Amino acid sequence: MLLRSATVRDLDRLTARVFECSGRSSSCRLDAYRIDDDYYIDIELPGVDPADIDVTAGDDSLTVRAERKPTGGNEQRNPERKAEPFTREVALAERLDTDRLEARYDNGVLTLRIPLLDEPAAA
Repeated sequence: MLLRSATVRDLDRLTARVFECSGRSSSCRLDAYRIDDDYYIDIELPGVDPADIDVTAGDDSLTVRAERKPTGGNEQRNPERKAEPFTREVALAERLDTDRLEARYDNGVLTLRIPLLDEPAAA
């Protein structure tokens, strides 16, 4: 399981909407899922330059920081797409190999792939 429990997952969603996203959940959507031996996290970051995305992985958490830069008058056309910093922290299960984390940014979506740790061979 990617997140430690349903309670932690629900709390993470709530705090993301209340504190980190300032009520603009459209720029903070996060999906986490497993395919075979890999976990994936998709975070919507529309309008963010990939060079402005920082991903930090520790033993038990993953932090994504990004900043959307002003685009010259864009704030007047769409106030929900104004320049703003973004931070999202996700609690990770112990069996994920964050040393082999891979990140891809495509069409405004950051996709992180984290493989499971290899199980030691039984003797």
